[in-house]
Amino acid sequence: MLPTSLTDDGEVQNYVNGSWRTPTGADGQAVTDPGTGERLATVPFSGGEDVDEAVAAANAAFEEWRSTAVEDRIQPLFRLKTLLEEHIEELAELLVREHGKTRAEARGELRRGIENVEVACGIPKMMQAGTLAHAAPEIDESAVREPLGTFVGITPFNFPAMITLWFLPHAVATGNAFVLKPSEQDPLVVARIFELIEAADFPDGVVQLVNGGPDTVDALLEHNGVEGVSFVGSTPIARHIYQTAAAHDKRVQAQGGAKNHVIVTESADPAYAAEKTVASGCACAGERCLSNDVVVIEDAVYDEVVEHMVREARAQTVGYGLEDGVDIGAIISPEHLDTIHGYIETGLEEGAELLVDGREVSVDRGGNYVGMTLFGDATPEMTIAREEHFGPIQALVRVADFDEAVEVVNHSEYGNAASLFTDSGHKATRFKHEVQAGNLGVNLGTAAPMAFFSFGGRKDSFFGDLHAQGEDMINFYTDKTSYIERWPDQG
Repeated sequence: MLPTSLTDDGEVQNYVNGSWRTPTGADGQAVTDPGTGERLATVPFSGGEDVDEAVAAANAAFEEWRSTAVEDRIQPLFRLKTLLEEHIEELAELLVREHGKTRAEARGELRRGIENVEVACGIPKMMQAGTLAHAAPEIDESAVREPLGTFVGITPFNFPAMITLWFLPHAVATGNAFVLKPSEQDPLVVARIFELIEAADFPDGVVQLVNGGPDTVDALLEHNGVEGVSFVGSTPIARHIYQTAAAHDKRVQAQGGAKNHVIVTESADPAYAAEKTVASGCACAGERCLSNDVVVIEDAVYDEVVEHMVREARAQTVGYGLEDGVDIGAIISPEHLDTIHGYIETGLEEGAELLVDGREVSVDRGGNYVGMTLFGDATPEMTIAREEHFGPIQALVRVADFDEAVEVVNHSEYGNAASLFTDSGHKATRFKHEVQAGNLGVNLGTAAPMAFFSFGGRKDSFFGDLHAQGEDMINFYTDKTSYIERWPDQG
C-alpha cells in the first residue's frame, strides 16, 4: 500500500504545520522499486520558500511546545509507538518495495526504530540533570536541561525508517520542534510514518516533513531559524554537512561512512566466525554502515576460515525482497550497481583472488541484483580493503598474528565498527582497549548498539561530539542551565 498522502498524480508531499502540501521547487525525481524497475511515485523537491515555511512553522510551534509538561510531550510518542506496531507489516512491505532489502531486514529496521521511540518515552527520567544540596555554604545548586528550538534531521536511503526514528522522537520529547529531510531515493515509508505521526496527534508544527535534494539540504543547513542538524550518510556528505552547518553556528552530529573489519583469531570457531561474518557482509546487500567489508584472519586458520566463508557465500539466495527464502535483496539503483561492479573489477586489477563472483547471479525480475562476492589474499592497501563500496563484497586479509591484525584495523581512515572472533579473553580485552572504532563486537557479526546506548563512530566515520541514540541524544538536543540559590535567614 502506497502512502495515502500522495497526490492524484502520485507525487510525494511535504507535511508542514499539520497539513500536506506539494513542494514547489522546480526539480524532482522518480521513486522506483529497485527489485523490479517499477515506478512507484515522484518526489518533487522543496525550494527555499518551502523550507522557510516549514522552519517558521516549527519555530512558532516551539514557543508553546517547549513549555508543555514533559509528561504531555511523550503522550504522542506512546501513541506513535502503538501505531508503528500495528502497521509494521505494511511499513515493511513498503520499505522493501522502495529500497530493495528483504522483508526480514525491513522488519528488523522498523523494530530498531520503534525501540528508539520506546527510549524517548523515558525522557522524564533522562532529562533530569542533577541537584546538589549544600554545594557551598547555605547554597544549593542544580542543573536544568532546556530545549533549544528547531532541529533538522537529514536521513539516508539505506535505513530511511530507522534513522528517522533515531532522531525525531528524542528531539520532540526534549521539547524541540523537528524538520525531517528524508532521502529522495526512498521517501515513501517516511511519508507513511508521517501519516501515523499525524494520527498520533502531535501539535501542528512540532514535526515537519520537507522533501528535496542537495539544494534543499543546503537551505536547511544555512537557515537562521535552525539550531542544529542530525545526519547519517557518506563521509564526503557528512563532512559537508558538518562544515556548512557549523559555519552557520549550528550544533551538528554527522555520522559518516565506514570500512569495518572483522578479526578472526586462531582460537575462534572457524565455521561460526564464517557464518556470522558473511551474514554481516550480505545483510541489506552490503548497503549499511555496519557491514563488515574486511576480514582479517590469522595465518594459522586462514585456509579453514576461507573454505567456510566460500561455502556460506555461495549458499546466499539473491532475489526480490518480498519473496520467501531470500537472503540478499536488490541494490538501490542501477547507478550504484555499476559502482559495485566497478569495485569488483578493481579488485581483480589489483591482484586479489576472486573466490566468489556475485555478478554471476541471475534474477528474472528486471531489478538491480548482485550476489555475495569474496576476494582472497587481499592486502590492506587494495581499494576494496580501503574504500567504502556499500555492496556485498568482502576482502580477506591474511596476517601473522593478533598484533598485525590490530594494526590493519587501526590503519583504516574510518572508525565506525569492528568485530572479533576469539576464545581468548586476553585478546578480547586488548581488542576493547586498542582498536580504534566506536562500535566493537566480540563473537558477533554486527556491532549494533541497542537504542539505550549511543551509536559510536570515530575518525572519518563521525563528525561532531555527541552521537545518535542514548544519553548523547539528550545532551545534543538540550543545553544545561546551572541554577544556584541561597536563602539567607531573614529572622
